[in-house]
Amino acid sequence: MKILVVGDSHGSEKVKKISLKGVDLVLMTGDVGKADMARERYFENIERKKKGLGELEYDGKFCRLVYREIYDSTLDILRYFSKKVPTYSILGNVGMRMVKNKEVEKEERKYDIKLPYLRDGLNKLKDFHLVRNGVRNIEGLRIGFLEYFVGTSWVREFKPSDYKKSLKNAKRETEKVKGILKNFKDLDILVCHQPPYGILDKMTNKQAPKHWYGKHAGSKVILDYIKKKQPRYVFCGHIHEGKGMKKIGRTEIYNVGCCGDYIILDGKDKS
Repeated sequence: MKILVVGDSHGSEKVKKISLKGVDLVLMTGDVGKADMARERYFENIERKKKGLGELEYDGKFCRLVYREIYDSTLDILRYFSKKVPTYSILGNVGMRMVKNKEVEKEERKYDIKLPYLRDGLNKLKDFHLVRNGVRNIEGLRIGFLEYFVGTSWVREFKPSDYKKSLKNAKRETEKVKGILKNFKDLDILVCHQPPYGILDKMTNKQAPKHWYGKHAGSKVILDYIKKKQPRYVFCGHIHEGKGMKKIGRTEIYNVGCCGDYIILDGKDKS
């Protein structure tokens, strides 16, 4: 069985140049679409804050454009793969809110606008499967799919400004993930968004705030799971500069990278 594992695409046209010849299955690590507008505004506000300037506000027009950028770019890439090969993905941190109806509705009420629901578009794709924290048996392989979550290890490492609130929410999410992983028994493959803590997860992106540099953005919950359960492969992304492979016991962990990066798993051969 030939498996194509695609890293965080972020809307890059490069992924549509990946050959699908002989590929039986496509796995994706999340963050399929791009959120360039939101990202640029985020870092611009960081710089403005350093200079003592007020942050640029989000309004209805900007919100609609951000959602539309994510929606269109996500569907464009997923359409390319799923037309030809069964394709499975998780949610990364880009686009997560677009399948959580309550949060989308909150934005719609706030700005009195109508936003696109990513789930509606995904349901129209031919052979695409968005797996939200579950296990699928595919051609004799047990594959677990764990979507992005904010863990306590991240909050404690990066100490966001709303630390107490973030830690409270992270504790709730982390306990939920622990429960999910208890059901991920005897996996051949784990597909997750963030890497395990301390493995291919170090922040060295110069665009990020300076106090983030050198810190680990991975998950200790995922790390513990790998150590105990030893799936054969783990595929992740999220920290793009962490692209590479490392082993924990018998488990091969791949940070697949982003924006056109991929690996092929084909019996004994990987590239």
